[in-house]
Amino acid sequence: MFLTSRFYIIVGMIAMVIAGGVLFTPLFTIGKVLLIFLALAVAIDVVMLYTHVQLTASRKCPEKLSMGDDNEVKVNVESQTAMTLHLLVVDELPKQLQWRNFGINGIIPAGGTTQLKYKLRPVTRGEYEFGRLLVFAATPMRLVRRRFACDGPFTAKVYPSFLFLRKFELMAATNNLVEIGVKKVRRIGHNTEFEQIRDYVQGDDYRTINWKASARRSHLMVNAYQDERAQQVFSVIDKGRLMQQAFEGMTFLDYAINATLVLSHVIINKQDKAGLVTFANTFGSFVPAERHSTQMQRILEQLYNQKTTFGESDYSMLCPMLNRLVPRRSFMMLYTNFTDFESLKRQLPYLRQINQRHRLLVVFFQDVELEQYTSTPSNTGEEYYQHVIAEKLVYERRLITHTLRQNGIFSLLVTPKQLSVEVINKYLEMKSRQLLV
Repeated sequence: MFLTSRFYIIVGMIAMVIAGGVLFTPLFTIGKVLLIFLALAVAIDVVMLYTHVQLTASRKCPEKLSMGDDNEVKVNVESQTAMTLHLLVVDELPKQLQWRNFGINGIIPAGGTTQLKYKLRPVTRGEYEFGRLLVFAATPMRLVRRRFACDGPFTAKVYPSFLFLRKFELMAATNNLVEIGVKKVRRIGHNTEFEQIRDYVQGDDYRTINWKASARRSHLMVNAYQDERAQQVFSVIDKGRLMQQAFEGMTFLDYAINATLVLSHVIINKQDKAGLVTFANTFGSFVPAERHSTQMQRILEQLYNQKTTFGESDYSMLCPMLNRLVPRRSFMMLYTNFTDFESLKRQLPYLRQINQRHRLLVVFFQDVELEQYTSTPSNTGEEYYQHVIAEKLVYERRLITHTLRQNGIFSLLVTPKQLSVEVINKYLEMKSRQLLV
């Protein structure tokens, strides 16, 4: 049995009446009468709660939660009571969410049902353990609440953002990808894969006319081309300490994993082969590049439990491992982070080695908060000094991009929020320009 806030408010008001009896004696008597009435009301409320009130509740939560997205959880409550009940639903949420004052208020009609909803936004991957589902019911007097323990413990797994993947699939099916920033890339020239010779139809490019075949058939024939297919595209994810930097509650590693999941889906739909490599100070996971229907599930299962380490990533180990595991020239999209120009200089020889054997695209992150700080005014000497340091770091990010370009390495400097969209655009652009291998 739990006393409600309404009970304490009434007790406080009665106490003020009784205290007023010091100045006006009849108020003391009135206060005692009110206190007796309150005690009787509480007794009646308790009897009604424990003899007439019966209800059940169940939690409907997906077994797989999407990291970084709003996941809806439903609570269905059914009453077998011949009166309207006021509810307070408390779900014992996983410790990772750190949501300590959670509670949903609702009303359920006599003998009826109601559905309450709330949303969870997990920002780390792994297993999330829910506790019991507790429902606190009160009669229309709302002086006392009775607790019902309805649903038991439940474990849900948090995976990379598959909700964004579903949204992407839906928008692709309705040809609305421009709304989320995916650009329509104009094809430059023809792709190198010849498909067939067919009859000319109005609207075909005159440059594709095959004059020898046209002479033999006595009417115009054109060469038909198709997109280059079966190219290997690997997402190479750095799990070193520099990827622990967070933006809006999620680490750079989490953003890279979400982007990898969506990009792999696009790669497979484009008839290319999607693969995965993770590394830190030791070699991590490896998924060979394939385009089977089960490839997305294999990549998702590997991305599910990836975590950053506290050591510096070993690129000297990565180079020979890639040479051994990926003998065929492939497109490598490396997700990493450089804090300054010195961190790039240490890894540049190894990036050049990878780029000699494969086509390398280095994707690293803009520090949005740092750039926002540089635009704020400086008022003190200390603030001027801090601004100089911040502007130097922002400049070095641009210098890194320039240095990679000088060494023949493609690069993409992007904000964490725009990562998924920008890597898709970059892949489509490089594919249209025949730069994947």
